[in-house]
Amino acid sequence: MTPPAAGQSLIGLDVGTTGCKAVVFSEEGEVRGSAYREYGVLTDRSGKAEQDPERVWALTRETLAEAVAAQAGRAGRAPEVAGLSLSVQGDAIIPLDGAGAPVHPAILGMDYRSAPQARECEERFTGEALFRRTGMRPHPINSLCKILWLRQERPEAWARTRRITTYADFILGRLGAPGVIDRTMASRTMAWDLDRGGWAEDLLRELRLRRELFSEPVQTGTAVGRLDPELARSLGIEGAPALVAGAHDQPAGAVGAGVLEDGDAVISTGTAEVLSTVFSSREGAGALYGGFYPCYESALPGRWFTFALNHVGGLLLRWYRDTWAAAEVQLARETGRDPYEVILDGLPEGPSPLLFLPHLNGAGTPSCDPVSRGAIVGLTLASTRADVAKAILDCQSYELAINLAALRQAGISVRRVSAVGGGARSSLWLQVKADVLGVPIQTLRATEAACLGAAIFAGAGAGVFESVAVGARRAVRVAQVYHPRPEAQDAHAARLAVYRDLHAALRPIHQRLQAQP
Repeated sequence: MTPPAAGQSLIGLDVGTTGCKAVVFSEEGEVRGSAYREYGVLTDRSGKAEQDPERVWALTRETLAEAVAAQAGRAGRAPEVAGLSLSVQGDAIIPLDGAGAPVHPAILGMDYRSAPQARECEERFTGEALFRRTGMRPHPINSLCKILWLRQERPEAWARTRRITTYADFILGRLGAPGVIDRTMASRTMAWDLDRGGWAEDLLRELRLRRELFSEPVQTGTAVGRLDPELARSLGIEGAPALVAGAHDQPAGAVGAGVLEDGDAVISTGTAEVLSTVFSSREGAGALYGGFYPCYESALPGRWFTFALNHVGGLLLRWYRDTWAAAEVQLARETGRDPYEVILDGLPEGPSPLLFLPHLNGAGTPSCDPVSRGAIVGLTLASTRADVAKAILDCQSYELAINLAALRQAGISVRRVSAVGGGARSSLWLQVKADVLGVPIQTLRATEAACLGAAIFAGAGAGVFESVAVGARRAVRVAQVYHPRPEAQDAHAARLAVYRDLHAALRPIHQRLQAQP
């Protein structure tokens, strides 16, 4: 592809579970325009979590048009866009008919109705064998289990289905490049052979699934077409920018945070808290299986990807705000400050005298224990709300430390961490993480890591950058670094040693509580 003229823009589009964001970046990672739209999820008590993909696409178009218009307003003219790429939610499936129209709502990753199909895969192939083969252990979150559920439970829709897409190939198709999926998304489906680097065709045959259902896989950062000219005009874009294969949102965010080498990681703190990292050897992948960590292709050739999950990252702090912090919220209203800033301002130095088990929605990795529940341990008459708030910050960080230790057993060591998301705005929380984990924590100038990662993919595919890695080194800029403090490290290490036993000690109590009517 002919290299574009200097100064052209790159668009990163992040299509998430509850909203989409488009950001127009310069080649240096500077934001030139952005927009966001929210959309809904249809749920019920059966475990359903569905979405209208046409609605998502319509709002995605609106978001793109608004972001482009924002740049045009600043520049005084229509932007010259070199390329566009994606970061997308994982695991959702969208069945399409022969004309490319959805025949059923998107079945999202959080839809757990396919639990029977996951158990069937476990019994038929064994979980460890599937993990060694596909990097995914049987679970209702996996795309393959959802496909089996669709065939069994929605035969009318299945009879009309000619292709199964994720949001990656669905949105690329609507932009002008149908039938293509990036390898990060393909390798998350539990239908991908990690060793062969392609669809596990014998597994598909055994499950009576046609290979033709699935899109053609390509490496992230590969140009796969041009933005549909009519669509480009409606979005206010001149010319025909390159459409470039993107990635699952976690690998995309990792690239947008500069996670390129073994030892790099990123902590994304939003509703949940996710620690993601890349690695070059799968020799210790068996230990990943035991900790419920996935193993799939990263956005970088020759490297693998995994992540640790805490279900309630920022959500736990929001729960504290809404349940415990009425006084701080009122003070924030009176002073025009952010409620979280008021809550965190003036919290005690050093570890909290309390321990907080943050399992309000069950435990994440490495136990993935749905029975576990939240708890506050060590309360006395001297305990304060500030002690509870500080315990939340401490123990969320202890969860990260436990996951880092589990990853080390799989041969994955982390030496440098970037922080993105809402949690990256708190200097106190960042310093606690550095002290607990014993590694530097850095913040970034561009906070929308997933969109920036997608824009870097776009630049690689459009010829702006020689590769994804080169683009990341050019566009990702460090804002500030928090270094571990030796005295605080020692104090937290002593508390962490106690915290490690908390989950196992309380689990029998939580089991008995849940057994009661």
